[in-house]
Amino acid sequence: MPYAITQTCCTDASCVAACPVNCIHPTPDEPDFGTTDMLYIDPRSCIDCGACADACPVDAIHPVDLLSGPLEGYAEVNAEFYADRPSSEVEEAERTPVFHRWGPPAFDRTIPAGFPALDVAVVGTGPAGMYAVQDLLLHTDARVTLIDRLAVAGGLVRFGVAPDHPSTKRIGETFARHHGHHRLRMRLGVEVGRDVTPEELAAQHDAVIYAVGASESRSLGVPGEDLPGSLPATTVVGWYNGHPEIAPGAVDLSSGRVVVVGTGNVALDVARILTADPADLVDTAIAGGALELLRGSGIREVVLLARRGPDTAAYTRPEIVALLRREGVEVVVDDADPRTGKAIDEAVPGEHAALLQEARREVVDWSAPVPEGPRRLVLRFHSSPTAITGDGRVEAVRVTGPDGEVEIPAGMVVRAVGHRGRPLAGLPFDDATGTVPNHEGRVEGRPGTYVVGWIKRGSTGGIGANRTDAAETVKGLIDDAVAGRLPNRPRRRIPLPLLGSRRRHRVAR
Repeated sequence: MPYAITQTCCTDASCVAACPVNCIHPTPDEPDFGTTDMLYIDPRSCIDCGACADACPVDAIHPVDLLSGPLEGYAEVNAEFYADRPSSEVEEAERTPVFHRWGPPAFDRTIPAGFPALDVAVVGTGPAGMYAVQDLLLHTDARVTLIDRLAVAGGLVRFGVAPDHPSTKRIGETFARHHGHHRLRMRLGVEVGRDVTPEELAAQHDAVIYAVGASESRSLGVPGEDLPGSLPATTVVGWYNGHPEIAPGAVDLSSGRVVVVGTGNVALDVARILTADPADLVDTAIAGGALELLRGSGIREVVLLARRGPDTAAYTRPEIVALLRREGVEVVVDDADPRTGKAIDEAVPGEHAALLQEARREVVDWSAPVPEGPRRLVLRFHSSPTAITGDGRVEAVRVTGPDGEVEIPAGMVVRAVGHRGRPLAGLPFDDATGTVPNHEGRVEGRPGTYVVGWIKRGSTGGIGANRTDAAETVKGLIDDAVAGRLPNRPRRRIPLPLLGSRRRHRVAR
């Protein structure tokens, strides 16, 4: 039986390199790589060797005959990707299991023999930083100093991935194996700009790579957004993941209804955790304080609010599939806007909107109390918030509708409309994009300084997208080093105890 890729695919393409018959697509050199929700195995050419499953860092690949429960449909999901694609120039009758051609090998890096080892600092221990570290340690002789402002490593994997996605969190184990590398030293609890200046860091290293992510939630820009009970998604996600800077009681679960603005994967994660049976979360990585609050939660309904229609929803196919097929929670589509039902009815298999054909549809009466019975998720499309109202705290959200504005009573609003980077001390910053201006990772006007991940390209792409992103940045760094474009700075070593004296931090090996 062939293998299939399932929900937790991180798209880092480790499986592509492992496959002996080139049956996993899109590959990093294909135009649609980075644009699909996941990677897909062609069941017609898979030879059932299991090499891809061994290489997958997030346990997302399984034999088709062993798929069950919510994962069962992924055999069809993989096959659908290839349904309308020509497999090769060979006629159907002449096909063999190996019919996807490999491209010629490409060697895009040249390091001269005897080139001296570089000293490189990487700021940030999330996926972007760790893919850069991995590339440097495995493919160069560089000595790497890994810095993070938190006292624990992991970044987005540790504090951004939902606790009920243990397979996705497993990629953290892949990264952590490098923490003990003999050419790596870690400095945790050290913040650049507070504990050490960018200039001091640059003086100690041949190059510095900033992988600090996009930690600031975008605002809605509507009245009442600052009322108590209106929270950015970063607060809620950090709360249930035990982020050290988020208090255990930061989220109030006493309200019967919560409105989540946005339909991306983060919005779906928040909705899923807030409506979960606490018993199902006991053996996950959820923070203990969050689990206790969820046990006493008054939330019965979460409303996911989308400005556009179901045909352009931002969630990925795997995330909405998991949401629709969960037991004990009813998924309802608010059918008030006729465009919503039309998009769902006319959707063809494989489209996001077609998945909502499994959900119940009704015109929701928002003036009525939250229904009794099982918890439910309501998807309301073609509807934007115009104001958050309440006397001293959130009591309702005013939204657009086909016949004018509608008020949805709610005790909490979660803003999940994207992230943006924050300015970094000593570096240029583009406020419009929330990124550090760069060319292929090279920071403009700062030789020897590089960026990777969301601070480089904006908050697009999942964990695996950082692998090719980091490869581009590291390649630029190596090219600059070989060409003599790195600054020839006199080394001014700052004793590590001095760094520690500025702010108490934990040092890990």
